Amino acid sequence: MLRRFLPDRFTCALLCTVLLASVLPCRGAAAQVFGVLTDVAIALLFFLHGAKLSRAAVVAGITNWRLHLTVLASTFVLFPSLGLLLRPVLSPLVTPDLYLGVMFLCTLPSTVQSSIAFTSIARGNVSAAVCSASASSLLGIFITPLLVGVLLESHGHGGMSWDAVGGIVLQLLVPFVAGQVAQRWIGGWVQRHKPVVGLVDQGSILLVVYSAFSAAVLEGLWKQAPLPVLAGLLLINVVLLTLALLVTTYSSRALGFGKEDEITIVFCGSKKSLASGIPMAKVLFAGHPLGMIVLPIMLFHQIQLMTCAVLARRYARRSDTAESSMPSAGDVDVAPAD
Repeated sequence: MLRRFLPDRFTCALLCTVLLASVLPCRGAAAQVFGVLTDVAIALLFFLHGAKLSRAAVVAGITNWRLHLTVLASTFVLFPSLGLLLRPVLSPLVTPDLYLGVMFLCTLPSTVQSSIAFTSIARGNVSAAVCSASASSLLGIFITPLLVGVLLESHGHGGMSWDAVGGIVLQLLVPFVAGQVAQRWIGGWVQRHKPVVGLVDQGSILLVVYSAFSAAVLEGLWKQAPLPVLAGLLLINVVLLTLALLVTTYSSRALGFGKEDEITIVFCGSKKSLASGIPMAKVLFAGHPLGMIVLPIMLFHQIQLMTCAVLARRYARRSDTAESSMPSAGDVDVAPAD
């Protein structure tokens, strides 16, 4: 029971990276080198994801359009609406830059690996989860920058420039498409060497976090985010995740979905992607304090993993009780960087 609530190894690596940036922030020429390395790692990450993601998986379950629309509505409509509607109540708990990070969190696509893993543990519709999570990740490359532009205007920071949108396309979409094109030649190798993708996945995030927090520390991050503010940010993330879980659960039942589809909607519609969010933040918020922008995403990432792990096993136990003749599901590895 205790292990479910302990941070995973990647979360520990994130915490160590933040600590390293706080004690030994990179600056000057070193910061420029880390910036170049980060750009290369992010491009390689999306290239490998393009080579890994099967086209058949994207097409699989496409006929279940009501489920997919429900997941996309939760990801790109419900979350931004909650961020805007709750801003008068929640924004006083944190600094303006931190709440800007919360608003950015609300625009992000769903996770892929962990959404599918939790759906499998809970005995949900796995093929539909693959399709919904993949579609969310791909559409997020276009939708997230547009939502960020709208939310920035409402937040008093001005609109999002086309240069930023072009930067997202160039740094994320182009490598992904290149990976899809190269899939026929390297797709099998990538599937056989998934730890390589995981290493690039987590390594690119750690590079961005180190660079972002180094710059933020040099600008006085921890003076701007004392413990009471961090506690406020924790409360905001808990409120957002709780409302998302409640809305996805009861709306799926109201719309007449079966239990398997409900599980898919809950886990795909309530999650936010750290792997997509941090690279996007680096491009979209080049002129903002990036450490404050990515801090809400990092915290939400750990909260959603711990909460959904408990929820998935609860769904599985209910399934065991209802159908005692079914074999118990084995543990599924969760990719914590997603």
